[in-house]
Amino acid sequence: MSDLHVTKRFTIPEAELSWSATRSSGPGGQNVNKVNSKVTLRWKPKTQIGFDDAWRQRFESRFSTRINREGELVLHSDKTRDQIRNLADARSRLVAMLLECRVPPKTRTPTRPTLGSKKRRVEGKRRQSQKKRLRGNPGRDD
Repeated sequence: MSDLHVTKRFTIPEAELSWSATRSSGPGGQNVNKVNSKVTLRWKPKTQIGFDDAWRQRFESRFSTRINREGELVLHSDKTRDQIRNLADARSRLVAMLLECRVPPKTRTPTRPTLGSKKRRVEGKRRQSQKKRLRGNPGRDD
């Protein structure tokens, strides 16, 4: 296993990542009960050097359900029958998760409705009201 390159400026060293293999419940046929092909990848974002604080906070808030009490992010992969491909899948998913939180979300600038949209809304309400009024019983002429 080698270092995990996320961006040009941010790389997770191999020593920071730990992984283990267990028996998978996924694909494997008769081999599924004999071969340890499921991979569990663990990484501690808090102790990572060079990880921008704002990026870390966005990452931790976005994926807080995947971070355990020890502060480790836990990823499982049992998509394939091969342990090495499952490890590569878990590593690529970690990179995708990190890149998803890299850029802060755009702040919404509040806007006001236009005069035309206000007029269209009121006109629609008036038409609907008139339609309902015309459905009523006509008055009696005595």
